[in-house]
Amino acid sequence: MLTPCSLWPAFVPVHVPSRKAYIGIQNMGTLYTRRFEADRIGSQVPLKLMHLEGLYELFVTKFAFSNMDLSMHLFQVNLKMKLTYRTLPYDEDSDVQEPEGGITEAGGSPKSKHHNRKPWDDDCPWSEWYSAEDPVKGFELLTAWSEKAIESSLEMAELENASPLEAEKWSISPCLSEILSADSDGKRIGFASQLQLLIDALLMSLETQFVEDFVSVEHSRPENLKSTAVIPPPTVLDRVLKDLFYEVEAAQPDSAEGDHKYSRTIKGAPLESLFGQFCLHALWVGDCNIRAIAAFWIEFVREVRWCWEESQPLPRMPANGVIDLSTCLINQKLHMLAICMDRKHQFNQKGPKADENGVFLSARIKADTEVQSVISSQDGDAQASCWECDSLSTPDQDPASHFSSFEHSGAVKLGDPEHSPCIRRGSAGVIGSMMLLKSYQNMHAPFTQDSPLMTEDMHEERLQAIEALGDSSRFSAQLEKDILSSDMSAFKAANPDAVFEDFIRWHSPRDWENDDNMEKGVSQINAVVESTYDWPPRGKLSERMSEHGNLWRKIWNEAPPLSASEQKPLLDPNQEGEKVLHYLETLRPYQLLEQMVSTAFRATADTLNKTSFGGLKQMTTRIEQLYLTMSTTLRCLQTNSISVDAEDIKDLKRLCTTFAHVENLITLAASLHRKFMQAPRLSESIFNDYDNFHVPKLGTVSIGRDVKKVFNNEQEVRQGEREVIASMFTPPTANQLWRKVLSMGNLLNGHEPASREIIFTKRDHLCENYYVGHAPRGYQQEFETYRMYICGTSNDLGVALAVTSCD
Repeated sequence: MLTPCSLWPAFVPVHVPSRKAYIGIQNMGTLYTRRFEADRIGSQVPLKLMHLEGLYELFVTKFAFSNMDLSMHLFQVNLKMKLTYRTLPYDEDSDVQEPEGGITEAGGSPKSKHHNRKPWDDDCPWSEWYSAEDPVKGFELLTAWSEKAIESSLEMAELENASPLEAEKWSISPCLSEILSADSDGKRIGFASQLQLLIDALLMSLETQFVEDFVSVEHSRPENLKSTAVIPPPTVLDRVLKDLFYEVEAAQPDSAEGDHKYSRTIKGAPLESLFGQFCLHALWVGDCNIRAIAAFWIEFVREVRWCWEESQPLPRMPANGVIDLSTCLINQKLHMLAICMDRKHQFNQKGPKADENGVFLSARIKADTEVQSVISSQDGDAQASCWECDSLSTPDQDPASHFSSFEHSGAVKLGDPEHSPCIRRGSAGVIGSMMLLKSYQNMHAPFTQDSPLMTEDMHEERLQAIEALGDSSRFSAQLEKDILSSDMSAFKAANPDAVFEDFIRWHSPRDWENDDNMEKGVSQINAVVESTYDWPPRGKLSERMSEHGNLWRKIWNEAPPLSASEQKPLLDPNQEGEKVLHYLETLRPYQLLEQMVSTAFRATADTLNKTSFGGLKQMTTRIEQLYLTMSTTLRCLQTNSISVDAEDIKDLKRLCTTFAHVENLITLAASLHRKFMQAPRLSESIFNDYDNFHVPKLGTVSIGRDVKKVFNNEQEVRQGEREVIASMFTPPTANQLWRKVLSMGNLLNGHEPASREIIFTKRDHLCENYYVGHAPRGYQQEFETYRMYICGTSNDLGVALAVTSCD
């Protein structure tokens, strides 16, 4: 029994529990008490109660104690109403019309409507690899009418015919797919699920030494390798290899174009590169088990060798440029092979870039920085031999203007027969006003060979050799002797009367010291460009170049005067190409899988990064965080030795979980962007709310499983956005009209409300004697005596009545 001081209502269930019927009472602290009564009609709702007019009359009967015609009397009743509309699910959305006449391709039966419907993510970047379920199954639109006075059932009938566009307030909330919930972990097929399988394959790769062991019947496979790990049939591998090597667009886009700014921090292969595409295909070949990957890799290497032996260009790889040491070693090797194949092909075809000896040339406008930086370390000054391009010209001149002519491998007799009858060969043109010290001839820049390219392991081998021999500076020069000797030979051929000092003035001008009393701040240009009226220039070699036994002078004395076209190539494409193929054919399984994991994470992230999701700043932040997390976690795979342990595998698994969440967010952002292209504020607000809802769960092992809340945030729709939202409710087709009974009114483009909430109230004026306590004289208050809450649909109606009475 309630005490007079208790103001909380008490409820008691009545009838069967499924009916959800209750009665209750509340002490209001006055002479009045409030009684409650609630009931529910679960089916066969009377037709009269499906309309606002009938609901109004139901409420009036609670206080009009007569059998009079309620429609003919006026009762002051206040009304609040909220209608909820739901867009049709994707599979029930607008039915696609069949082709006219029922004629289809190949003369078969007409296609079903599901076959004609275009997938929602057909043009998304991930659609090439998998089809994602639309995370937004639909929307709920809530339209609310503010309180208004109703005096007759006729007004209710008019209100039932009113358009939802007349409602004072609109709000919308998304109906998200269960695939986004925490309980669906592992059920979605996407990049994250395949990366999980790839990490399992990485763990298996540590148990054998040869890739062939996973596919050979002569070798026993690891004991814990599941029998379900099958090798894809040859037809599948042939189809994938065809896509990799032959179905390539003629104009290859720049592999770095459009990549994220943090993408290069991950030591993998670019997305559009050959190995990058190999890793993406490997995620979907078979079930991404180690045996399927091994079979795919063996066929891949065979195809690469076929391209080499048949002199076919290596697809998806540039045949020029500098090898990017920030990528994985396999990508570097494939780049090296592509360059070797191109030079080999040009040598066979005697193309324009190679001469008859297969030597690739370049005009030496400035010193080779790679050679100079290594050799100049003899005196501890790493920058002493750096020669910038403007060292041969004044600041106002173009370096190319110094060359009066380009006489590639042409034999030119010296202009002044008094000096020398020698023949000039391999000249690229005169270098400004620089003159030879002994003959007073113009100095010519020679054509020189391109420096040989090196991959990361080749650099490491040289560094190891330097550390083993101890004398790093002298051994560095010895390693670069071939390059330096080639430059000296070319310089001698282009300048037959040149001496060692002339070569130093051209190749390493900072090793030529002028005797003039000039300030230290004088520019390098004035130091190397002499005046014809001050001859010979006063100067001398630097201390390191003039010391006894200088290696440069020894190489100069031994270098024959041969133009670059007459020299032995610095890079032997046949030898280097075979080395690359040997590396690919003998690669250890763990080395392959480590590089595949890094490349697969980078390539999948780069693929998702191409998704168009509008100006969602929080999505951009999530992607940046993902790249930084991947860069940190994948560092354990950047060594060439077996370094992956159990803790690293756990970190990689956690990275897959983080990747899955970002993948879900990108899919959601893309779906919202497509649906709200004309109302971007709504898509951003919905996404930010969803992202903030899941932020506390990210990074935990059991993400969200201990959280019972469901994301159901509502966003207010502004007046200018209502037309965009209304367009989402496409008019129902004839088939949908047949299936649904339109009986509740307030239609939105032919859609009836999915549910309706109505509050009827009736108020009376109460004077001071209604209160237990003392009230001021003449005090009056409008008091709610009757209140009815109605909620439900045409098939499920719940009614709750509250009556205030004096006991």
